[in-house]
Amino acid sequence: MQKHQYLIAALGLVMVLASLSFLSKDERIASRIVDPDQEAITLHWKDATGRIFGNLGELRSELAAQGREMVLGMNGGMFTTDHGPVGLYIEDGRMHHRIDRRTGGNDNFHMQPNGVFGIREDGSAFVMTTADMQDMLGVRYATQSGPMLVTDGSINTHFTPGSKNLHIRNGVGVRADGQVVFAISREPINFHDFATWFQEQGCNNALYPDGAVSKAYIPEAGMRDMDGRLGVLIAVSRPK
Repeated sequence: MQKHQYLIAALGLVMVLASLSFLSKDERIASRIVDPDQEAITLHWKDATGRIFGNLGELRSELAAQGREMVLGMNGGMFTTDHGPVGLYIEDGRMHHRIDRRTGGNDNFHMQPNGVFGIREDGSAFVMTTADMQDMLGVRYATQSGPMLVTDGSINTHFTPGSKNLHIRNGVGVRADGQVVFAISREPINFHDFATWFQEQGCNNALYPDGAVSKAYIPEAGMRDMDGRLGVLIAVSRPK
């Protein structure tokens, strides 16, 4: 009888812990963790004819024609009025736009520190501040944006807890084990809450690509945004 009571108590404890774990999950955010050793992470802007993809639906069709399945897609940074990249943009080893090292300006891109998300020639991913991005050696893909959400494990000091500055936001972070965390908010969220979420996922560094117009294709999380008119796009794909 006593053994039976112990089992019931243990089961109750497990259920409580499971409930706490569930409650700690932020349902406002859709996400996917990617192992760059297992799935290719690439950046895309224009097709072979020079036409801007513009949205994730067009990009998925292009990758399918190449025999690849897009398992995740997301806008990859802010863009100009003609949908060109703002700041550094490297695609397949070719620099299309130079890095922007200006620190002035009231826009999100220039909120300090801003930073770069990229993929090295060996396939590993990184997020680092623009100041730390001193050379492009060994970089195959890179896109610059801002602000940094998390830098060296700390939330950007420009963010205010409880801020009413709410927007749909997307982000990308890299954990200490090299895993890449992609996320987008399902509803408007402030910078501080969004950055806190990345910090809780173990991301030492995380970057904010954009907000308001942000789109994402994360089918496991119920996100299937294929429309819009965007600039640089991020894709995670594998052979079909």
